[in-house]
Amino acid sequence: MERWKGRVALVTGASVGIGAAVTRALVQQGMRVVGCARNVDKIEKLAAECQSAGYSGTLIPYKCDLSNEEEILSMFSAIKTLHKGVDVCINNAGLAHNEPLLSGKTEGWRNMIDVNVLALSICTREAYKSMKERYVDDGHIININSMGGHRLVPSADEHFYCATKYAVTALTEGIRQELREEKTHIRATCISPGIVETEFAFRHHNSDPEKAAAVYESIKCLKAVDVASAVTFVLSAPPHVQIGDVQLRPVEQVS
Repeated sequence: MERWKGRVALVTGASVGIGAAVTRALVQQGMRVVGCARNVDKIEKLAAECQSAGYSGTLIPYKCDLSNEEEILSMFSAIKTLHKGVDVCINNAGLAHNEPLLSGKTEGWRNMIDVNVLALSICTREAYKSMKERYVDDGHIININSMGGHRLVPSADEHFYCATKYAVTALTEGIRQELREEKTHIRATCISPGIVETEFAFRHHNSDPEKAAAVYESIKCLKAVDVASAVTFVLSAPPHVQIGDVQLRPVEQVS
């Protein structure tokens, strides 16, 4: 991670869970991290914790609604003005709604597409433009995906969410191919965790907290820090090594 010290990383969905853990890990490794979310209060608290811990990097909180393209573009413009640009883009933000394919609400489907697919694609495009205009040839784009992007969970509540994560799997490979065609050494990686104990299930099953709790009580789950470790592992790989897809499951997870 030595070569990343002082360089700029963008982490979306940085306020809680995996995003917060990844943000903390990168600041600890000496990076300047722009952490964005709709609510920056928790990111500001995390920034203070990182400073108190004496981490060599810096956390810059940024308020951004990733379902709004204008706000994303404004964020990248601010990063360019204040920090020159983005060297690492961690597309972590994602959400799920209980909207089955046969009875779900269009609004919920659209929100999942806006955040899980379109925001990821917009951030990737803008991060690449930032790297290209500054002749950065060793940048990295990391998409935090899901095992739901590789196999369908047998639950109607998850089917549309899984569809968006299948899209992330395809998008990551498409990004890799396009980067290769551009003859750049910028890399693209997909990290696909299984069940991670965060607030995700409680947001997903917001009307049934007992169901959410049961998800995490059924097995010994991954922790957010486990995914953060995978991110630093990927970034630590030599510049000529392309890590395409990292799949992380709890040992006890069935599929």
